[in-house]
Amino acid sequence: MPQNDRNSQRDNKQRGSGNEPSFNWRGVILVAVAFGFFALAMLFYRGGYQQFEDVPYNRFLELLENKQIVNDKNAPLTLYVEEGQPTQQLRGKYTKQGTGGAQNQEVWFRTTVYLTFTNNLQDKLAAAGIQPAIRSESHPWTQVFASFAPVLLLLLLLYFLFRQQIRMAGKGALNFGKSKARMLARDKNKITFKDVAGVEEAKDEVQELVEFLRDPKKFQKLGGRIPKGVLMVGPPGTGKTLLARAIAGEADVPFFSISGSDFVEMFVGVGASRVRDMFEQGKKSAPCIIFIDEIDAVGRHRGHGVGGGHDEREQTLNALLVEMDGFDTQEGVIIIAATNRPDVLDPALLRPGRFDRQITVNLPDVKGREEILRVHSKKVKLAEGVDLAVVARGTPGYSGAELANVINEAALLAARRGLKGITLKELEEARDKVRWGKERRSLALSEKEKQNTAYHEAGHALLLELLPHTEPLHKVTIIPRGPSLGSTMWLPEEDKYTNRKNELLASLAVKMGGRVAEEIVFGDVTNGAAGDIKMATAMARKMVCEWGMSEKLGMVEYGEHEDYVFLGRELTRNRDYSEATAEEIDREVRRLLDDAYQTAKQTLIAHRTHLDAIAKSLLEYETLDGMQIKELIEYGELKNPPPTVTPDSGEKMPPEKPPRQVVVGPDTHPPLPDAPGAPA
Repeated sequence: MPQNDRNSQRDNKQRGSGNEPSFNWRGVILVAVAFGFFALAMLFYRGGYQQFEDVPYNRFLELLENKQIVNDKNAPLTLYVEEGQPTQQLRGKYTKQGTGGAQNQEVWFRTTVYLTFTNNLQDKLAAAGIQPAIRSESHPWTQVFASFAPVLLLLLLLYFLFRQQIRMAGKGALNFGKSKARMLARDKNKITFKDVAGVEEAKDEVQELVEFLRDPKKFQKLGGRIPKGVLMVGPPGTGKTLLARAIAGEADVPFFSISGSDFVEMFVGVGASRVRDMFEQGKKSAPCIIFIDEIDAVGRHRGHGVGGGHDEREQTLNALLVEMDGFDTQEGVIIIAATNRPDVLDPALLRPGRFDRQITVNLPDVKGREEILRVHSKKVKLAEGVDLAVVARGTPGYSGAELANVINEAALLAARRGLKGITLKELEEARDKVRWGKERRSLALSEKEKQNTAYHEAGHALLLELLPHTEPLHKVTIIPRGPSLGSTMWLPEEDKYTNRKNELLASLAVKMGGRVAEEIVFGDVTNGAAGDIKMATAMARKMVCEWGMSEKLGMVEYGEHEDYVFLGRELTRNRDYSEATAEEIDREVRRLLDDAYQTAKQTLIAHRTHLDAIAKSLLEYETLDGMQIKELIEYGELKNPPPTVTPDSGEKMPPEKPPRQVVVGPDTHPPLPDAPGAPA
């Protein structure tokens, strides 16, 4: 049989034995039997079968002649007639005479009357002065069914409402220890390396995994051992899961996907059982890939939680460690895991023999961002002349997921405006919306708050243009966006991974510009600089404690600095420097911030006229780009003003003179050390 036929039969078998359960006839039969016993018990309980003495018809006639038949309101003589039957039945009481001085007693009786042999029954009853009550009677089982028909209807209704739960009840109770890994069929996995962009180094590292899955004998001949596990590490949204699916698509093998949180349940031992079952499924489907997403949910460092102990999560991790240690890679099963928290993983999980290789999936550079934008732009219609390289240059620090969202938001904006294609304007607006939120033009601000915001942002923008070692200004706006009332955005000329000390000091001064401008112009300050103060303090502390940029404290790292807080370690960590050193650190941080404040204050006081000009232009036009800010500084007025905004409709009106088209890239966060153009 060809290999492809065997693979297709195996896939069909796995689909057929998937999540669809068979009907539980045994449970239905047990419920029906129990209901039958319940019906009979209820029937006897209600007195449906009262104890009667069977009296022959001749004996009944004697009792009638002797006037022993009781006929009163409490016990009337009743004739039960059943339609279509040759017999009738008399029921009532008769007086039974006691013997040996015993008292008489009334006894219930019943007499069967055969219509073919009985004559003149009515005459005999009339002669005795008895007028029997006549009732029609159905079959006993018919009465039982009529009594319980509403209950049956209710049970039937409940069954149809909850039949899925009924079907899954047995399976869930018996198979809760089975793995929840979902297999992505090969005919549905259309993702290949062509769909993954911006992570070329990571693709090169996993290329040999694809070659091994395609031809394992190629590596076995030379004695090489393929890695048992591959751990993908990187920030959120960089494409770790997509890369794992692309490996499965390129190798054309089954792909099992499971999340780390799917292992842990409230029942003790379920997680370990699911780990064992997952590896068993992988061996049956070899060669294949098992992908564990967010492995930090189950692979956290043991013994560092609050209280420690051997809880269910640690038991699951132990099972995972044992299975991976004894896993034979020659069987063609490769474990791929992804996490953005490598610092919390247990060291035993990362040692060679388990996860032999760690692949770092970083944020894409400018060339990678352009490739990612081209991949996602294939699904939308771009207008002619749109240069994605400009968009890529203006989005340093954006992940692949954010770039995909930029394309999608731009498509929605273009569709909302009735355009035939996405232009650069929609891409830039979508970029700002993804990072900082949508413009809130409907937010009602007083003229006083608008004026304060204009001078605040003008202070940032003016310092960006005047101070050396700063990034080029992109644009400044007083339109509320997200949580901020205004934003000053700058655009790095290239991707930056390191920053010089002079650049950091200039950045501190720029962050102080908003508060300084408020103090100079109004003689008072607001709480609008909270974000600036927070970012400036964090940067100054890193300069002193981590980057060795303090002459007094020298090139010494003070404290263990981690990107994420690990609660167990934080509770037990002791500070590794003295109180005197801590006070010196605080003084040095304060000195850096005070120097930056004085630099900003002296610069803005010396250029007060430029500050007023920028603020007034912001109040009139709301948004200015970097070229227009330079015109205000150089000429004191705008040579090419932007379109004005009408206060009633919010629509932009064309100016008297056509504006000059200035094509600049969008602004965003660089990787280090802080976010550019963070809203202030």
